Amino acid sequence: MQNTTLKQTTIQTAPDELVAVNGQRPQVGIMGGTFNPPHIGHLMMADQAANQLGLDYVVFMPDANPPHVDHKETIPAIQRVEMVKRAIAANPLFKLSLAEIDRGGISYTYDTIVTLKQQHPEIDYYLIIGGDMVDYLPTWHRIDDLVQLVQIVGVERPGYSKQTPYPVLWVDAPTIALSSTQVRQKVQQGCSIRYLVPEAVADYIEEEGLYHE
Repeated sequence: MQNTTLKQTTIQTAPDELVAVNGQRPQVGIMGGTFNPPHIGHLMMADQAANQLGLDYVVFMPDANPPHVDHKETIPAIQRVEMVKRAIAANPLFKLSLAEIDRGGISYTYDTIVTLKQQHPEIDYYLIIGGDMVDYLPTWHRIDDLVQLVQIVGVERPGYSKQTPYPVLWVDAPTIALSSTQVRQKVQQGCSIRYLVPEAVADYIEEEGLYHE
């Protein structure tokens, strides 16, 4: 039942509409994460990467069960998907994919990229991650194979080094020290989250009573 509801909220991606122009292959960004909740930092990262790299669009892909070394509690996928849908609605460069949620289980990025490339070998994919996640790359599932399949794009974050043994393409974007954890903490403390998340996301959090416990 939950998957049926989720599919009704999906913003359809349209890779079949992308064709090579002047010999250039379509370029698509992938922005994965738990998005618990999505905040303005996520949107800034995706928008800066899309514009600086000339991407055709960026797909936001909420995970089913994050493979983090440090366990993170999350809320049901249906609520995270609805927040992402609201967060990205105003930007035509942004789309939503339920690929990892529909697949279920642990959301290993390697498995996702392999599937995408099998389905659309004509597309070049760019995996957009924050500078904090670059530090985690050595722990990622089949990371040495993953970097052969996709270009990893790192977005600087305050307090995190750009040094990494992996081929990361860094994007020069405004740095903002904001995380989903901080947003949840603000809600728990009864503080304002205005300007930390899109207004539509803040409204949904209030409507659903999320993060108050």
